[in-house]
Formats: sequence, structure tokens, C-alpha cells
Amino acid sequence: MTFLFRSGSLREKLRAILQATYTHSRNLACFVFTYKGLCALQAHMQGETYQVHSFLAAFIGGLLVFGANNNINSQINMYLLSRALFALCRLGVEKGYIPEPRWDPFPLFTGLLWGLVLWLFEYHQTTLQPSLQSSMTYLYQDSNVWHDISDFLLYNKSLPSK
Repeated sequence: MTFLFRSGSLREKLRAILQATYTHSRNLACFVFTYKGLCALQAHMQGETYQVHSFLAAFIGGLLVFGANNNINSQINMYLLSRALFALCRLGVEKGYIPEPRWDPFPLFTGLLWGLVLWLFEYHQTTLQPSLQSSMTYLYQDSNVWHDISDFLLYNKSLPSK
């Protein structure tokens, strides 16, 4: 994604990739340390482990480590949101709160999701996360104009005239 959508020299792009990788791994390591430490502390203080310990430790760790609104945390949090929503739906079915579907709901979910995101892109683009905006602009707008076969292999923007 960095090579495709970010401007700058090869060195600048590599630096951005390394910085993002470092930030991502550092945040995950800090979160794991915080989470496990708080879980152990709660279990030690109460003499045993309760389910709420996990939630409280993750809540505090999430606030401390992933609470800053930046590109890396935003990507991680959106990834987690999608996975958590899927898991909650499955849990709802497993516990009987949601009836077992008689047919596979995945195609309907997919259609609704893609319909929603393209509607947002076409009519409310600024509400989308910047990296999603860039990707969609490249795919759905920049692709309307092409110059030669290199547009399909490389970034399809005209280089400024010298």
C-alpha cells in the first residue's frame, strides 16, 4: 500500500514502512505486557480469576496503548472491530439470542457491506478513513484514465511535466 499510494522516494517509502512496522509491533508488545500484568494483578488481589478481569485489563490496556488516534491504531482497531462483530454474531447464535440462519448470510452481508462502502465513497467520501479513500480513489476514479500498460503495473498517475 505504501508503494502504491504514498508519494516520495524509495528511501522515504521504506522508512515509512519500517516506522509503521515498528509502531505496530511496539504497540502490540506494550498492550500484551499491560494486559497480562493487569490480569495477573487482579487474580492475585482477588485470589482467583474472573471473566471481568480480562475485560478490565484489556479496557485499560486499550485506552493506554491504542487510545491515541493515529493511522496505526486506527487500522488495528478497525481490524479488531470487524472480527469482534463477527464473533459476537456467532456467540449470539451459539447462546440462542439470534436464531440459527436457515441459509448462509455471508453473501447478503457482503452485498450490504460493499453497497454501503461504495455509497459512502461516492457521496460522503470524507467520512471514510484516509487510507481507504486513497485506495478507492485509485481503484474507482484514477482507473478512468490510463496512459499505457504501465498503469496496470505501477501507480497510474501521470508524472508532473518537467
